[in-house]
Amino acid sequence: MNALTSVPSSAVEFVAETLLPTSQGSYRVRAYRDHRSGTEPVAIVSGAVEGRDGVAVRVHDECLTSEVLGSLKCDCKNQLDHALAHIKEHDGVVIYLRQEGRGIGLANKIAAYRLQEDGLDTVDANRALGLPDDARQYHAAKAILDDLKLDHIRLLTNNPRKVEKLEELGLEIVERVPVIVEGNPHSQGYLDAKAQRMRHLF
Repeated sequence: MNALTSVPSSAVEFVAETLLPTSQGSYRVRAYRDHRSGTEPVAIVSGAVEGRDGVAVRVHDECLTSEVLGSLKCDCKNQLDHALAHIKEHDGVVIYLRQEGRGIGLANKIAAYRLQEDGLDTVDANRALGLPDDARQYHAAKAILDDLKLDHIRLLTNNPRKVEKLEELGLEIVERVPVIVEGNPHSQGYLDAKAQRMRHLF
């Protein structure tokens, strides 16, 4: 589909699709523009998923520090790689949303990292900066799934908030699929805070 089309009932529009060869195989990459947030999310698709029930979906939020710079402070890149391998094996979609640092932005995330050097965990560092624990919004994910005609999905996540927010938007999560990846000494405090302070399920 090359023509510009609007995603129903949203401020998110489809732009173009291309076949992208990667180190994990080839994926269909569908680009969108989110006029509400001013960002450009993408759907990374493996298989003929349109209109199917129970498709595996990962709604993944951008993490430049780990995915580009190789930071060991979090598990984001590992989760992304796990999800891409999963959809390559089982068919599915990874929706990549441009909302860095749980929605607070890259510069604020770096400021929070600095406070973590003084002993604050990821939640208290955000609060010390006057920022929310989690500011992420998922209207773009819902619009992209609507565009793919997917409303009964298997969601790859450890985050109950993500399940709740997507269900509030009208998606039916038929199964939550855990994303279990290996931590490291640099990320263990971050993972502990997600489990103890943010209800993540590992």
